[in-house]
Amino acid sequence: MTTSLVTGASGFTGRYLVAHLKRQGHRVVALASTPCGADETHHIDLSDAANLSRLVQQSAPDQVFHLAALSFVGHPTPLDFYRVNVLGTENLLAALSGLAAPPRVLLASSANVYGANGQAVIDENVAPLPVNHYAHSKLAMEHVALTYAQKLPLLIARPFNYTGPGQAGHFLVPKIVAHFQRREAIIELGNTHVSRDFSDVRDVVEIYARLLAHWPQDARSASVVNVGSGQAVSLKALIQTLERLAGHAIEIRVNPAFVRANEIPKLKACTQRLNAWVPGLERTPIEQTLTAMLESQMINDARGKQ
Repeated sequence: MTTSLVTGASGFTGRYLVAHLKRQGHRVVALASTPCGADETHHIDLSDAANLSRLVQQSAPDQVFHLAALSFVGHPTPLDFYRVNVLGTENLLAALSGLAAPPRVLLASSANVYGANGQAVIDENVAPLPVNHYAHSKLAMEHVALTYAQKLPLLIARPFNYTGPGQAGHFLVPKIVAHFQRREAIIELGNTHVSRDFSDVRDVVEIYARLLAHWPQDARSASVVNVGSGQAVSLKALIQTLERLAGHAIEIRVNPAFVRANEIPKLKACTQRLNAWVPGLERTPIEQTLTAMLESQMINDARGKQ
């Protein structure tokens, strides 16, 4: 039986990944703050190098999915991004490199590292140009990983936007969905004409699992792969889809505070490498994702009233 270690397992992506791995028959060891359906759950901070090392030695994972990160760009304390995303990753990789049989490791970085590069279609050769502390910390994490590439078989995933039921409400798509569920008359947003690459979280975790289960033949340790749909959807079109699904119209008001200077009108992932490394992917249509989110929100609202 394959033993998989998942960090950040009680987070949005982690919960989906744990469930996916369990369906695949894995024994899942989780680093998590709350129960997440894993076989073992350990509440160990990534800054606790000693206890982290002990857990790694005890569990001896065959593969590791490092999802734990501070991911909300608007987090008010910049130092936290580097403490968690960079130094925490250093501690994990140091512990894993001490195993007799090094596991395969997937590090979840972010397409945010590409930043304001001025290109509409982003492939893995585009030079990173991070513009906030979250993105800077993720790029620094990638550089830390490079120092372990000779000791561990590593893959670095750079996911573009993705969403699904259960994503925190301060992220854009759940915020919009919640407005429709509450039948709000007005929503304040930034530029709704921008187009972005949106994936379903269930597609993302399947990609992560397949990347480690079937290591790409031409991948070297610390290779980077974009994770996205390869399609760009405008926020305006997304809202129109929600209006149709929810049977409710909403007035959009542009809040200048939400408008970013020099924002790229259209941005999507080049998925050539991803499609070669994970062939035969079946994508979840964005309409299906939004429907699931609307239904999930309705269930949550109903439970809250009981």
